[in-house]
Amino acid sequence: MTSSNVGTNRDTFESVPLTQPHHGTLSKVSLSTFVTSNGLSDIIDKVAAGGRLTFEEGVRLMHSTDLLLLGRLADAFRSSKVGDEVYFSMNININPTNACVLRCQFCAFYRPLDHPEAYTERLEEILDRIEHAHRHGVREAHIVGGLNPKLPFSYFLDLIRRIKALDPDIHVKAFTAVEIDFFARVYKMSLEEVYKELRAAGLDSLPGGGAEIFSPRVRALVCKGKISGERWLEVIRVGHLLGIPSTATMLYGHVETVEERIDHLEKLRALQDETGKFTCFVPLPFHPENTPLSHLGYTCGVDDLKVYAVSRLYLDNFPHLKGLWNYLDEKFAQTVLHFGVDDLGGTFVEERIAHAAGAKTPQALSREKMIRMIQRAHRIPVETDSSYKVRYRWGA
Repeated sequence: MTSSNVGTNRDTFESVPLTQPHHGTLSKVSLSTFVTSNGLSDIIDKVAAGGRLTFEEGVRLMHSTDLLLLGRLADAFRSSKVGDEVYFSMNININPTNACVLRCQFCAFYRPLDHPEAYTERLEEILDRIEHAHRHGVREAHIVGGLNPKLPFSYFLDLIRRIKALDPDIHVKAFTAVEIDFFARVYKMSLEEVYKELRAAGLDSLPGGGAEIFSPRVRALVCKGKISGERWLEVIRVGHLLGIPSTATMLYGHVETVEERIDHLEKLRALQDETGKFTCFVPLPFHPENTPLSHLGYTCGVDDLKVYAVSRLYLDNFPHLKGLWNYLDEKFAQTVLHFGVDDLGGTFVEERIAHAAGAKTPQALSREKMIRMIQRAHRIPVETDSSYKVRYRWGA
């Protein structure tokens, strides 16, 4: 398979704005074939006119049984932002420690600090794996882990420094808002000081984990003791205002209501209005195996597609919607590309967290398989990093 490189130098980047230029606009003509007898004609008209959905309209869409309508609306909105491009990155997933002081009910990855299965990796071990992955084309390190108070802050700073020493162009996407808050409390620093130290070491962006569902009711049930939704937003806001972009997530399909999902999206949209530093939104379907919530079972495909489609329509100021292939299977990952998704995540060498909770997908996916999966969905594969700097484009 041949590729169409951005430039003659395979290591050069083409910068792409976080807010992608519109490749087209929605119109009533393009949406005129939708069935409007389902009571959603006012929302169709609003979406076609570029209007912003209200909370009540978001709830109505999430309750809709017209799945194909939602898909066509979200797909048209996606096309208006990015055309037919689908993004992915060559990355490695690093989880330095699974030792954690929290007891989140949905997490199968963590272990108590004194548990025989608790681990903390030596930096040399981590760097060996990153160096090996880098030789095979990996250009991004995605780093998240447990909250382990036994580790000094220097452990994390040294990790980033040594990755950048290996290659300054490796994008370091590290530490959720929950971890940043933990660093501030344990090491007795302000958020600004934590970010300053991490940025000086080479931090490029933040992952969006730990958001779960912002509702206090839900957090009391599934992640008691974790920072509040308000604190998550504040930690991310501080990072954004210091120039550090991030993704945003929502863990759905456990005990939350439709209204609590839309409230979560509403709060993210408001923060994006303020900072403009969210690069994409990542819905995360709940994986129940090996967790105290295993009795709830997996999410269903219809609900998954609704979440992707409604998220794409509601988060009108987010440039990208990501569907992580490792939370899905290959066929379903291709399907969500027609429900608003334009990013399938990374190759995720050694992904552990989703698989600890029962994900059946491979732990890694080759570039060739990712390209083929995207092309078979009749889309254009584009390799980027988390800043959406284009490395290569392939033909459809």
